[in-house]
Amino acid sequence: MIDYSNIFETNGLNYSSYRRIIDDLLANGKTTGPDDSEAMLHYSKMNVQRMSRVDKTVQLIPELNEIVQLLPEDLRFLVISEGWCGDAAQIVPVFNKLAEASQGKIALKFVLRDQHLELIDAHLTNGGRAIPVLLVLDAEGKVVHQWGPRPAILQGLLAEWKKESSDMMLLAERLHSWYAKDRTLTTQSELLALLKEID
Repeated sequence: MIDYSNIFETNGLNYSSYRRIIDDLLANGKTTGPDDSEAMLHYSKMNVQRMSRVDKTVQLIPELNEIVQLLPEDLRFLVISEGWCGDAAQIVPVFNKLAEASQGKIALKFVLRDQHLELIDAHLTNGGRAIPVLLVLDAEGKVVHQWGPRPAILQGLLAEWKKESSDMMLLAERLHSWYAKDRTLTTQSELLALLKEID
């Protein structure tokens, strides 16, 4: 049985620490996870730029700003992520912006997927360890909601694109082009729907 509260409290990193670990590893020619290949280092460097861009440009939609003020106290967002993950780079800054807007109602922590395989294996997507995964924990440490690894419409599009091509570079280009055009709005809309379900 997974002790979510213990993982959150003991292993969870706040957003700035999560970002700092990625930066520090890159400065030493490494990335999060076991694969420090040139390709993974390249992805991680690109993702640092993506996160910085989204950090600077994301603005919460008014409905999300409103609902976050009505949330109960003591919500915990536990995010399973990695520095090399392109989807995570486009999404985790939105989680951070949401936590900031909550004025302390949402505590946000990150754990690295490859250091917590038992955790990710309890939250697979179509049998795969896709990330990021957002787990919403209540005050007792129970998972009350789960979201991820990407907006549902993009999940469907990616499945179609994979039928057309197995070229990972092409798929990544299409994925990030979609995120750029969407400007986090679909992610925010899905998070709004999720928060509406929280009592």
